[in-house]
Amino acid sequence: MGTYDALLVVSFGGPEKPDDVMPFLENVVRGRGIPRERLLEVEAHYQRFGGMSPINQRCRDLITAVGPTIDLPVYWGNRNWHPYLEDTLRQMAADGVRRAAAFVTAAYSSYSACRQYIDDIALARAAVEGAPEIVKLRHYFDHPGFVAAMVEHTREALAELPAEHRDAARLVFTAHSIPTSMADTAGPQGGAYEAQLRRAASLITAELGGDRPWDLVWQSRSGAPHIPWLEPDVCDHLREVDAPAVVLVPIGFVSDHMEVVYDLDVEAVEVAEEIGLPLARAATAGTHPRFVSMIGELLAEPEPVACAATCCPAPPRRPVQPSGAGRQG
Repeated sequence: MGTYDALLVVSFGGPEKPDDVMPFLENVVRGRGIPRERLLEVEAHYQRFGGMSPINQRCRDLITAVGPTIDLPVYWGNRNWHPYLEDTLRQMAADGVRRAAAFVTAAYSSYSACRQYIDDIALARAAVEGAPEIVKLRHYFDHPGFVAAMVEHTREALAELPAEHRDAARLVFTAHSIPTSMADTAGPQGGAYEAQLRRAASLITAELGGDRPWDLVWQSRSGAPHIPWLEPDVCDHLREVDAPAVVLVPIGFVSDHMEVVYDLDVEAVEVAEEIGLPLARAATAGTHPRFVSMIGELLAEPEPVACAATCCPAPPRRPVQPSGAGRQG
């Protein structure tokens, strides 16, 4: 078991009022050459929800839930919006924290889901005198706590469907699409992002029992059309799926982001209504009791071995004109 004197929850961050949206989007896409008109288009998605992403409040809810279950102070720092990691590490140093475990709200291996968080933590530590050592907890896509939370939420979504369709409904697991070049280099030997998602989907389906069919599809693509990304897109898949009903299961996200509430609850719902497909969406893990208790279980495990510097390498930066840039958070 690692010896820690605090828990640091690390997340993506998101705007919480209309005036936050454009500065947040500029943070997310800095250095990527995204045209202003594209940012204005994505800004409209946030303004549709009052200029607020759900993710920051979901982090507060998680911290409130996990605090009483562990004997450690809990801090919270984001990559792209307040509270920023650097500011949080400065407060931790002032509070005398010397060694903290980091729980990242991304469960899988890839540059954007893991390495980028490791790099951002390192940058924040370098900027703070006396910053505590930070040990990132392991990936938890296959942890029984995550699986149990998603099983219960999937059962609840199935129950929302018309009774005559529940037994034959198809599960459609969704995750954030990434460039195939990033997917190919995810994890120590490559391919880990998709493999881990398929593992999580198979565990959830097995716990539900029966022989229910399922698919893994992608959402929230944010790359230029000529750059290959993981496919199929969830909305394209819904138009082609051979099933009387579908439950969308967003296993790529542990809490609601703008990508979940816009891409699934707006765009996917519109497609389903257009084609007459009964559709329900499972909740993300959120503050499910088993997901919350999982964090304490991760803290009690032997300290994880740090990833090799070559694991999940950063993709080359190039100007792009994405179809969904900045939806994160």
